[in-house]
Amino acid sequence: MAVQAFQKHEVIPDVLKTAPLKVAKVVYDSGVEVNLGAELTPTQVKNPPTVTWEANPEALYCLVLTDPDAPTRADPKWREWHHWIVANIPGCDVSKGDVFAEYVGAGPPEKTGLHRYVFVVYKQAGKLANPEYGRLKNNSTQHRNEFKTQLFAEKNGLGDPIAGNFFQAQYDDYVPQLYKQFTAKY
Repeated sequence: MAVQAFQKHEVIPDVLKTAPLKVAKVVYDSGVEVNLGAELTPTQVKNPPTVTWEANPEALYCLVLTDPDAPTRADPKWREWHHWIVANIPGCDVSKGDVFAEYVGAGPPEKTGLHRYVFVVYKQAGKLANPEYGRLKNNSTQHRNEFKTQLFAEKNGLGDPIAGNFFQAQYDDYVPQLYKQFTAKY
């Protein structure tokens, strides 16, 4: 089911070479749950979600949330714009992982249509370091565009994703509020 959804919505090949076989459960405090491409609003996903997957409590995992449709799906010249990266997660306790990039909710610009927001989980072979740019705060857009999930996975020896999920969103009235938090424009 996950494989077909990732292919249907072209997450394969836009973000990943291989679809995850398992679905990560992603639930927001607004009460919505991510469901393989269903449309949600930026207002519903403004706060970091709870993300869980089938995990070995003794293993470490990495979670990436990315938007491959920046600035638009028709013209993705900034593909990808990553919204969240947490590594060294013990089991599926994201709160105990190392945050490489703090969570930024969905913020598709006005009149850019639907954007895909893709959650990808990798099982790590060992602890990851973040030498490239340190911890990105949620008020920073630096180093977020032109991210490549597949390249990140290859550079860090992560292999194929073990779980994933995604939703779609388009501009709503919350987006201008989100943009105000940034100290650097994108």
